[in-house]
Amino acid sequence: MIICIDTNAYAKFVTGHPAVRALLENAEEVVIPAAVVAESYDGFANGSKFQRNVAAFEAFLARPGIRVLPADKRIAIRWGLIRTALRRKGRPIPVNDIWIAATAFETGAVLLSYDHHFDAIEGLPRLAP
Repeated sequence: MIICIDTNAYAKFVTGHPAVRALLENAEEVVIPAAVVAESYDGFANGSKFQRNVAAFEAFLARPGIRVLPADKRIAIRWGLIRTALRRKGRPIPVNDIWIAATAFETGAVLLSYDHHFDAIEGLPRLAP
């Protein structure tokens, strides 16, 4: 299974959440959207352990089977379609989360996230063990 992780899933991995660790360690591939990298660095910069958190994150990203994905044209188009659908439903979600969902869709990944607002996106497979 290909897993796309949200920032909160990485946080659970770091704190040793057993189900998240098992999913990520046994995944065929782990996709990290550029928005997750941005949110992570924002969190690190606002904390008191910047260097330690960056080193741990970069070590995580360097693991085999983990791939950071920038937003390409396919992901950008999917972002626009998701945002329009959410707006029409009256169910907006944070912009970065739309990028994360679009990345999951375009890679055929299951999204690992604890944010329930992703449930408003039709057809998005999501795990929250």
